[in-house]
Amino acid sequence: MLESSLEFLRCVRCCSKLELNTFKYDKEILEGFLECKKCSAKFPIIEKIPIMWDDFSLYLSSRKKLGGQIYQLIKNPTLKQFCKTSLSKLDHVNDDRTDLEERWSSIYQNSKSSKFYSHIQKNLDFTTKSNFVLEYGCSIGIMTSVLAESHSVVFGVDRSFTALRFAKKSYHDNLDYVVSDFLSPVFGKLQFDLVLALNVLELVEPVKFLTVVSKQISSGYFVISDPYDFDRGVHSVKKTLDETTLRTNLENLGFKIMPNTKTPSYVAWNLKLNPRATLNYKVDLVCSKK
Repeated sequence: MLESSLEFLRCVRCCSKLELNTFKYDKEILEGFLECKKCSAKFPIIEKIPIMWDDFSLYLSSRKKLGGQIYQLIKNPTLKQFCKTSLSKLDHVNDDRTDLEERWSSIYQNSKSSKFYSHIQKNLDFTTKSNFVLEYGCSIGIMTSVLAESHSVVFGVDRSFTALRFAKKSYHDNLDYVVSDFLSPVFGKLQFDLVLALNVLELVEPVKFLTVVSKQISSGYFVISDPYDFDRGVHSVKKTLDETTLRTNLENLGFKIMPNTKTPSYVAWNLKLNPRATLNYKVDLVCSKK
């Protein structure tokens, strides 16, 4: 974690400012804690990544295998004991997301050259250099790395620690990543000039997510894309959106749809699952502004 990120991060439990306790440092914070003095919440920094989850045990409950991996990675004894204590409090959840998140991290690595990302880049040409940029669902950091080249401060948020470990292999002094739920107030009331959310609506209740993003932009741009593929069985979102209702919801929140994306689009997004299989989506891109 970049030391400069402390200025912008907030306690996801009470939105208060955080204090930094660093255990290991090399250009950035490798291990440590972000601590809230108001509500006593503690958020571990492991492998350069702050895990901003309201309850660390709850985060690991659906990632038991990852919990063991993280425990082995930690060097500092205080942080190691915190992880051990958290692992002892795990809820009994049958669904372990570790292998799934590892698999998707590999898929995104294999799909970095997809023309989808260059298409998004071209459609971001209208944005001038911004002070604050945020990408939700940044995964391995394909787009955040691009954004960091032309904007002042860039953050990437994702639920996958595995994906962000890969993203952190590429160092930028103006780019940082956070493990967090998309609906958590990890940045408090910070306003962003540009927010990006590519193909994430099946991961979070869409209407709630749009409302959160709207509060983060008073004057700026929101770029969102999605294939509207919501079928995830028991994990499916309750209220889905389509190409019409997405635009309507954005307009109701005060966004103006930019002319070139008023009409639904079908942008190819090809993901290489393995050497013999490719997943092909047709994605709708919407650029909006306030």
